[in-house]
Amino acid sequence: MQRPLRWTYVPKNCRSLLNTGEGWKVIIEGQDSCLTGGPLQHSYQLVQFHSHWGKCHKTGSEHTVDGEGFAAELHLVHWNMDLYNSVEEALASKKGVAVIGVFFQIGKHHDELAKITDLLCEIVNKGDECPLSKKIDPSAFFPVHDYWTYEGSLTTPPCHESVTWILFKKPVEVSEEQLDKFKMLFSSTLKAFVNGAPIRSRVVENCRPSQPLNGRVIREATC
Repeated sequence: MQRPLRWTYVPKNCRSLLNTGEGWKVIIEGQDSCLTGGPLQHSYQLVQFHSHWGKCHKTGSEHTVDGEGFAAELHLVHWNMDLYNSVEEALASKKGVAVIGVFFQIGKHHDELAKITDLLCEIVNKGDECPLSKKIDPSAFFPVHDYWTYEGSLTTPPCHESVTWILFKKPVEVSEEQLDKFKMLFSSTLKAFVNGAPIRSRVVENCRPSQPLNGRVIREATC
């Protein structure tokens, strides 16, 4: 029988918000935010979380369910601190990473997400970073529901096959206004020019299309 999935997160460890040029990322500092149990045989420390989104409200998630996508997808990235000495080593190694995925769908305002979206105006350019003015509890994004799990890869280059994915089945509601604020971020600090007018590219889409399973086994579990 599979062990229950367990997490212990420390809100004060969510230290800053960064524009990576590909989206926003919350940076975690401290060793007390931990994920264990479920499909995991080791302890995994939370290092950051970020989101992916698309041009419309049905194409923003990197996973699909029965061929249907969601408005966005939140990824909480953890590294295996039992087997490896650093995040970098874990990212490129077997069983090195555990990522929790949470689907966002358009609905009511999400109070915890507002602690992030209210600050996006402070990090509009690539490389901008600001401290988080309020403590954030990552578990406040969890629907606490059944999940799917499989062994897969990172969704950004170099796409190492090092990830145990844990995808909550039930989506979480966020407001359309909150999701629109994601798209106010710029992907660079420099302006390009078209017909003599300066422009910069906004991050209106940063999701990787879902990939073939390639023989991977998806298992269903409960928290």
